[in-house]
Amino acid sequence: MHSTLVRAQNVFGLFTTVAFFVALLTALSVLLAPQHPTAALAVRNVQVYDPSSALPPKTADWRRASRARGRPHYGSTKKVEYAQIRFDMSADLSSLFTHNTKQLFVYVLAHYPSDRPGTPESSAVIWDQIIPAAAESNPNLADGATARKETRGIVRLRDQKAKYQIADPSGKLAERKNVTLSLGWNVQPWVGALLWDRTGRLGRWEALEGGRSEAFALPPLKTKKTGGETARGQAAR
Repeated sequence: MHSTLVRAQNVFGLFTTVAFFVALLTALSVLLAPQHPTAALAVRNVQVYDPSSALPPKTADWRRASRARGRPHYGSTKKVEYAQIRFDMSADLSSLFTHNTKQLFVYVLAHYPSDRPGTPESSAVIWDQIIPAAAESNPNLADGATARKETRGIVRLRDQKAKYQIADPSGKLAERKNVTLSLGWNVQPWVGALLWDRTGRLGRWEALEGGRSEAFALPPLKTKKTGGETARGQAAR
């Protein structure tokens, strides 16, 4: 009854019980920390490309451009139109960082209506970034300030090119109306559940203030000019 093995089991059982309750209290304690995130999004430039557009000259970016321009969408060999978006964003997400925050996953979504009446709108991620809680510097601060407690979670983007282009399963995307951009995030804690952005208030956690751009329309198809002639003109020859 008092063997070394029994004593080790008792100590281990006590340790795991204490560790469980400490982790539970740590996870629940974040509910006491107020959250008041704010953000502003604005579109700078939008271009919709035609799959038949001519490729740029064979420069260093030619291979990458050839893969992107007029690429087939997943699950089909059909070539599709795609949009490239540039935007400005100013966000203060510092209140999302607590003692239990490991990192913050931030992303920008593009919402655009379907070409079929009665079908829900589509959403696609066009930009994302991971902001570690222990980061030595904040790459989104224009002045390069260190990621101290008061600057951690501050995001400033100007004329930011989207990481990901958007397309539609129908293959057609030009001249869509009522397109918007919105900010979302996912708080990844050390212990506890993942926490996503909310549309309403929850206790001391306020909903995101702003974080959605004004509605805009996608422009007509854009064609590349090569030697003073458009790609369509060259194709006609």
